[in-house]
Amino acid sequence: MSYSQNPRLPRIRMQAVRLYRQGWSARKIGRYLGFHHTAVMKWVRRAAPLRKRTVLPTLSSRPHSHPRALPQEIIGAIIQERQRHGRCAEVVHYELGQRGITVSLSSVKRTLARHHLLKKKSPWKKYHRSGERPLALKPGDLVEVDTIHFWEPQRFYVYTLLDVYSRWAYATVRARATTRDSLWFVRAAQDEAPFSFTTLQSDHGPEFASGFSLRAGVPVRHSRVRKPNDNAHLERFNRTLQEECFLHLLPHPKKFQLLLPDYLHYYNFERPHLGLDFKTPWQWCQGVD
Repeated sequence: MSYSQNPRLPRIRMQAVRLYRQGWSARKIGRYLGFHHTAVMKWVRRAAPLRKRTVLPTLSSRPHSHPRALPQEIIGAIIQERQRHGRCAEVVHYELGQRGITVSLSSVKRTLARHHLLKKKSPWKKYHRSGERPLALKPGDLVEVDTIHFWEPQRFYVYTLLDVYSRWAYATVRARATTRDSLWFVRAAQDEAPFSFTTLQSDHGPEFASGFSLRAGVPVRHSRVRKPNDNAHLERFNRTLQEECFLHLLPHPKKFQLLLPDYLHYYNFERPHLGLDFKTPWQWCQGVD
């Protein structure tokens, strides 16, 4: 009988075994279910130690050996090199070549996958195409959005936003980081900003997923994967916020929220900025024709 992936076949096999145990002959069972009697007897022998099973699963068609299979010594070297530093398959392949071990890159990847040593991309994680980064020629041309996560003593998030051209900033505390929270934050920031947002830029966090992009009201550009420099201005503001506003405080959402309005007023209206020729973001915005 040819190999089959019929999802009902495991249960049919066990039905044939039960009929055989009830006294039916293999030929009678074969005629009744539409299989050859030798297949029925094979199922009966397989099911002998499986008295309490309700199905007789389909065995894998994978061959037990292959004349061109990798030697166990090379497989062990691949696994050992991976576990030594946790590097990717390309680096493992290079290191093995340096040691004089000849093996193809595809064999390295296949071996790591079979031993569950590859970190595969989640099917639920959808990356967005970044597109061309717009030039920040006036306030609002490129506005970066991000979140700072705090886990102890309780979990909460600080949403941050920064205009690349003027360095005008906004931040607030939220108990959760969801698409709804992100949309609320952007609208609140737009109400406070002295200019209109033209383009938003965020990372690939779940709070800035497709729902955020569709409902933000302005075009959303996602930063390139593993390129934190795309959001460098906002990452620097996040550090400044934590060093100048939150440094001597235990993480607590209510305390942070009480301090944020005064600090944001100081940052936007009083604090000289090196990147703005010692002007404040507000002064830089007013200097635009």
